[in-house]
Amino acid sequence: MEKKPISREGFDNLLKELKDLKEVQRPEILETVQWARSLGDLSENADYSAAKEKQRQIDSRIRFIENVIENASVIDVDSLSGNRVVFGARVVAEDEDGNKMQCRILSDIESDGRTVISCTSPVGRAMIGRCVGDTCIVKLPSGEKEYEILEVKFKE
Repeated sequence: MEKKPISREGFDNLLKELKDLKEVQRPEILETVQWARSLGDLSENADYSAAKEKQRQIDSRIRFIENVIENASVIDVDSLSGNRVVFGARVVAEDEDGNKMQCRILSDIESDGRTVISCTSPVGRAMIGRCVGDTCIVKLPSGEKEYEILEVKFKE
């Protein structure tokens, strides 16, 4: 499987979440499941059903995080520099209407869709590889939008 980029900070956050899920949340929910099971008839036991559903959600999240970690290519974005947009860059761009956008290009899992843009999103893909002064055309569901790259930096 292809390795996917992730920042050191994003990777460390996933490791912390995985540790919490495995060492705190999962043991707690297993206790709740055992307690609810001890109440008797499972077919009409709402506590048991809710606890089992929560256990499935936790187990699913654990598998997801383990898969991301296994296929991660950790990038130290603090060591990057230059005027070209690459993974980890902080970008200031302006559209044809004069609206400025400030964002950071990171991984899908770190993206919030506003200030942190996924490197695989239409905006991220259009900007990667461009330099200050370049324009890029982003294909959006609402149509195409042109941005001019005004600034590229790597540290705040």
